[in-house]
Amino acid sequence: GLVAARHLVMFGYEAVVVYPKRSSKEHFVNLVQQCEDVGVPVLDKMPSDASDGGYEAIVDAIFGFSFKGEPREPFATALKQMVDAQKAVSETGGLATKIISVDVPSGWNVDDGDTAGTGFMPDVLVSLTTPKTSSKKFTGRHFVGGRFLPPKLAEKYNVQMPPYPGVSQVMEIF
Repeated sequence: GLVAARHLVMFGYEAVVVYPKRSSKEHFVNLVQQCEDVGVPVLDKMPSDASDGGYEAIVDAIFGFSFKGEPREPFATALKQMVDAQKAVSETGGLATKIISVDVPSGWNVDDGDTAGTGFMPDVLVSLTTPKTSSKKFTGRHFVGGRFLPPKLAEKYNVQMPPYPGVSQVMEIF
């Protein structure tokens, strides 16, 4: 999420990061600093206008693919607020806030999907390197991104890399 926010700003978009529980690990401290250096506000909680159409899209990158169990605070609240923003705006008849999940939708088990029963279904999923097993339960637009896997590793684990067109780093899968 931190890297995505920085890249979005570099491509001319506005971005806000919601980071409810900051890590003290140097890597994450540096990523936050990089966001702040390019003018990305880093907030502790969802902005109040998130549920009334204040944002066209929300990038969901709360948890990594190793997440297990039920979402705990303060992340459970952030996840609920994301879902509320997605539903509230679409119910008003205006443009819906699109939720774009990175790799695995937050709160989902990497293999089994929404085992915690959050009811969370993002509009878009961007799988990094290769789709995870849980993506079989995903119903929106699905993209795979990143040519991060060396051919020998792909062969070792029998991973079929998509036929990226040209120099593209992303492609939609159907």
